[in-house]
Amino acid sequence: MTTRLYTHPIYLEHLTPPGHPERPDRLRAIAKALEHESFETLDRVESPQADPSAVLLAHPEEYLERIRKAMPEEGMVRIDADTSASSKTWEAALTAIGAATAAVDDVFTGKADNVFVAARPPGHHAEKLTAMGFCLFNNAAIAARNAQNKYDAEKVAIVDWDVHHGNGTQDIFWDDPTVLYCSTHQMPLYPGTGAKDETGAGNIVNAPLSPHTGSDNFREAFRSRVLPAIDRFKPDLIIISAGFDAHHRDPLAEIDLYEDDFDWATGELMDRAGRFCSNRLVSLLEGGYDLQGLATSTAVHVRRLMRG
Repeated sequence: MTTRLYTHPIYLEHLTPPGHPERPDRLRAIAKALEHESFETLDRVESPQADPSAVLLAHPEEYLERIRKAMPEEGMVRIDADTSASSKTWEAALTAIGAATAAVDDVFTGKADNVFVAARPPGHHAEKLTAMGFCLFNNAAIAARNAQNKYDAEKVAIVDWDVHHGNGTQDIFWDDPTVLYCSTHQMPLYPGTGAKDETGAGNIVNAPLSPHTGSDNFREAFRSRVLPAIDRFKPDLIIISAGFDAHHRDPLAEIDLYEDDFDWATGELMDRAGRFCSNRLVSLLEGGYDLQGLATSTAVHVRRLMRG
């Protein structure tokens, strides 16, 4: 099993205000965790930068231009109440997209069986026309469209276990039965979407979880809602929106998961990737704001990807 890692120093130059939870130290913590000798065979590649036109796979041109014009030459600007940009954010965001699309290229051309992308800014809150929740462009949605446009993938499944609902991904694929979107998330919690009755064209599967749900209920939601939906859908590619903020240490939520839960969920999705799509699986970092919880959870996730 060949697992590839994409990351890039530019991601550290996307700056956020002091005290902001989505900060460069997140990637430093992950990089340190992945220095362990057990990751010696991890295929590490520097993320390529995407052409801005790649944004158009999931967002209209008017939105691309609005975000481009909002970028500061120096200092920092607020895009919304909790989403900001600095002078290197544009480059970092395009490089996050470049890694996501390159990851899809790799699993379809056989360069890797699966790929983990350690990038920022994250993407799953970015709607077609709205930047929010620390996100500017929807990396997972762009990756899915890349698979469909470039490799004729008929069906792509996106599984989002970030503790916050991926309203952006749901918005982009709301009426598109060629993309399955499955989400486990805490509710009530930001951004307020993700109820069970939000089903789109039958392609949206939400599994909201109450605060302090814990491992058993998370796994039951996976077993009863997420995994059966994937089994019925039989995707050509699985994309994970891998947020690790459901970890019990995380300051922004209270789902109270442990590293073993992420290991288990990874294994279940790898099993489906093996059954339905020749192991093709792409995992994109989303949230995770306690540095220790993020680092240890990412480490078990990547280790599980490498085990095959």
